[in-house]
Amino acid sequence: MPRAILASFAQRLASQDLNLLPDEKLTGDRIRTELLSGLTVALALVPEAVAFAFVAGVHPLVGLYAAFLIGLVTALIGGRPGMISGATGALAVVMVSLVAEHGVEYLFATVVLMGILQIIAGLMQWGKFIRLVPHPVMLGFVNGLAIVIFLAQLTQFKVPGSTEVSGHGAGGGEWLSGMPLYMMLGLVALTMAIIYLTPKVTRIIPAPLAGIGIVAALVIGFGLDVPRVGDMASIKGSLPSWHVPMVPINWETIKIILPYSIILAAIGLIESLLTLNLVGEITGKRGGASQECVAQGLANVITGFFGGMGGCAMIGQSMINVKSGGRTRIAAVAAALFLLVFILYAAPLIELIPLAALVGVMFMVVIGTFAWNSFKILRRVPLTDAVVIVLVTVVTVFEDLATAVVFGVIVSALAYAWNNARRIHARSHYTPEGARVYSVQGPLFFGSSDGFVELFDPEGDPGTVIVDFADSRVVDQSALQAIEAVAAKYEAQGKRIVLRHLSRDCHRLLKKAGHLMVDSDDDPDYGLAVNYGVRTGILGGH
Repeated sequence: MPRAILASFAQRLASQDLNLLPDEKLTGDRIRTELLSGLTVALALVPEAVAFAFVAGVHPLVGLYAAFLIGLVTALIGGRPGMISGATGALAVVMVSLVAEHGVEYLFATVVLMGILQIIAGLMQWGKFIRLVPHPVMLGFVNGLAIVIFLAQLTQFKVPGSTEVSGHGAGGGEWLSGMPLYMMLGLVALTMAIIYLTPKVTRIIPAPLAGIGIVAALVIGFGLDVPRVGDMASIKGSLPSWHVPMVPINWETIKIILPYSIILAAIGLIESLLTLNLVGEITGKRGGASQECVAQGLANVITGFFGGMGGCAMIGQSMINVKSGGRTRIAAVAAALFLLVFILYAAPLIELIPLAALVGVMFMVVIGTFAWNSFKILRRVPLTDAVVIVLVTVVTVFEDLATAVVFGVIVSALAYAWNNARRIHARSHYTPEGARVYSVQGPLFFGSSDGFVELFDPEGDPGTVIVDFADSRVVDQSALQAIEAVAAKYEAQGKRIVLRHLSRDCHRLLKKAGHLMVDSDDDPDYGLAVNYGVRTGILGGH
């Protein structure tokens, strides 16, 4: 079985990039666009990786190494060409307490175990369950993420050296004021204007790269005194080296790192798979969810053994890549390699780039990511969907993305169950022989089982009662229990009950009660979605 899963995974990976659209063929123009898009992403990755390293309480190079290694591995074998992965704030905020209490070596061990769990999830094909996330949850997720990206940029409006980076926005420190603030705001606005106007003039270079390049040239050429990348931390370093986490291999270590690994794996996969869907909607191409799980897991295992802090898909950088024209794996690979070049050789030059230019790029990402049409949708969709959109947005901002998605899915599921529970009803009529027929309509499951029992009148009904399930579905054990309860009431009255259009599974289970008569001539073949001691089936049609 594992060999078959691996073979299927390898086959999907081998054919992943063969289905390119006409404008995505690897011509000279396409390769140039991909490389320039990768360069733009790499420039935007630097301050993000450094900031998230500060959040986790580790050295900036730990964040940069994670951005390079995770970005490279997922670019090569990830489930969706065009996605960018690296160190993220959603994971960094979970790592804070681990690093503070046990040190960075335990973080590396946790990242390795996190990756193993993600690989298992991918091989078990659990990534397919991301399709259960409703559209209102996706809208809330996207809006909340846009707000989180916006708040994270506010840390750049602090006096260099006084900022304490927070996972969801600005932390402590002194705000810029006076002329420095006005210059920062002016450069941010200039960057955004360049990004907006560049596509109207030329598409030779990505608009975000044009914004960064022009603003950086102005700042360096005129010697403007504004915050720069180098004010955050030095990004100069060497190649990441093999490093086995220096932790004791015993049960105590497992007890420490396992809870963190599970949380990080879940958050990383949820954020990555939602990014997969979002990028797929923009590019019009679906990605491989299980393949992405394996890629994220392998990337984190490698990162943990090379001194990185772990990570997952980055929606902000993925949006920069897509908006800049990146469609194949070349852009993401180029972004990772450019980042490595920055670390090894170009640190002095990259550290001169003004933070205002990068903030302007991210602000444009925020504008492009936020689902502005959701304001109109809130007034048109059912109240429950509107509540879910707002709930997921708020929880994303104040907690984290994974928690928000889980909350949204639970609320949506409960609302769906409640709506279906109210749909159960029955039409009744009498046959020429005097038997009363109940035609049940609506799904019969745990939410509607009480309403189902209340449909019948055992005392007032004639001696023979027929319950027809042709327009209903028996879904779970609670439904079976409700049917048995109704049958028992009629039996207690000395009356005969006949059940029609039940599945074969229901027949076997109900006959075990010993007091039910079922009519099997016109029963459907759909399976019962319940494990009731016989077998588990899948709900189907008539």
